[in-house]
Amino acid sequence: MGIPRYIVAGPSEMLAITGNGIPEILLKKKHFLWPLQKCTTLDISPVNYSFQVQAMSAEKLPFYLPAVFTIGPKVLEETNYESLIKYAKLMSNSDKQSTHIQDLVKGVIEGETRVLAASMTMEQIFKGTKEFKQEVFDKVQLELNQFGLYIYNANVKQLVDVPGHEYFSYLGQKTQMEAANQAKIDVAEARMKGEIGAKLRDGETKQNAAKIDAETFIVSTKRQGEGKKEEVRVNTEVKIFQNQREAEVVEATTVLAKKKAGWSQTARLAEVEAEKAVAIREAELQMEVEKKKAFVETAKLKAELLTKATVEYDIKVQEANSELYKRQKEAEAALFESQKKAEAQRANADAELYARQQAANSELYAKQKEAEGVATIGKAQAIYIGSILKELNHNYPALRDYLMINNGIYQEIANNNAQAVQGMQPKISIWSGSNSAESNGGEGLKDVAGLYRMLPPLLETVHEQTGMQPPAWLATLPDHK
Repeated sequence: MGIPRYIVAGPSEMLAITGNGIPEILLKKKHFLWPLQKCTTLDISPVNYSFQVQAMSAEKLPFYLPAVFTIGPKVLEETNYESLIKYAKLMSNSDKQSTHIQDLVKGVIEGETRVLAASMTMEQIFKGTKEFKQEVFDKVQLELNQFGLYIYNANVKQLVDVPGHEYFSYLGQKTQMEAANQAKIDVAEARMKGEIGAKLRDGETKQNAAKIDAETFIVSTKRQGEGKKEEVRVNTEVKIFQNQREAEVVEATTVLAKKKAGWSQTARLAEVEAEKAVAIREAELQMEVEKKKAFVETAKLKAELLTKATVEYDIKVQEANSELYKRQKEAEAALFESQKKAEAQRANADAELYARQQAANSELYAKQKEAEGVATIGKAQAIYIGSILKELNHNYPALRDYLMINNGIYQEIANNNAQAVQGMQPKISIWSGSNSAESNGGEGLKDVAGLYRMLPPLLETVHEQTGMQPPAWLATLPDHK
């Protein structure tokens, strides 16, 4: 067994570990390398690839597309190494500067660029350089994803003519001539604009002077109007202030009048309340006098009625006591009679209960004695069976057979079996076969001959019980009809 080694990758490197204990590929920045494991260091820094791709537009005009692509393994997410695993599987054995990777990247870029350029005109490619670059970038990236590569930067330079097809040169000359002609037109337009501008300036000067005079008159008129407005506003505010003061005086006068009326009303109410209070007090005193008179009359009447009621009460009490004494005596007699009856019934119940208790005790005693007898018989039988088992040297099957014979179990089973088969009419078929196979084949064919002798009665029995015929290839039973 080897000793494990601790391996650490550089800042722009990754460790790809395979071997014992790793299902596929393990990517780490640092790792203990155990025996039966292999480690490969991957350089994950991007590399610049410069190409000059020859393509052809939709008008069948060839051109060169110079491009510089910065491509490297995709390691933008530290927790997702799916693209890096693809790179480790497919590209880890090749140097990034080698012709293998360059040819691969160039082939992808050339193929996608040519396909895209063939669907666009030269004017569209030239004017839409940004969109053309983005289309190339997206399609190339889509193809490089399967190798775990990522385009960090793509720079598409200006298009270049192919020798013999000077499209861009002619286009430049055309643009130059158009610029010269446009310059001449611009000079003529500038001269025309200068002459027209001078005339416009004179007219604008006169218009501005008139405009200023009119605005001055308007401003002065506005100032006068504003002065008059201010004077009117001040007079109005003064008038409003005077009206407010007059309203406040009227309001104060009204409040004072209300207060005077209130005070007069309060004084009048006080006088009325004083008069009513005197009258009420007189009425209360008169009511007290009447109450005293009524109380005296009531006391006198109560005394007379009380005397009469006392006499009547005494008479009624004497009569009630006499009636009560009579009824008490009758109730005591009835109660005495009921008590005597209850005592007699209790005596009868006690006698009956005693008799039942004695009968129950007798029955319980009989049951106990019967149970003791059964227990004694069981103990005796256990001792008897134990002695027999000992004599039989603890042979339980022999003991079972003895007990079944002694108790007549076998005879009972035989009788039950006889009753069960009574009335049955079994049909017995006897088949015999030749022993020539046994004599000729010896012991080797004896079992086979026995099996074949067993089949006819078996098939016959199945046919009689179920009505089913054996298959024709096996046997054919005779017709018994």
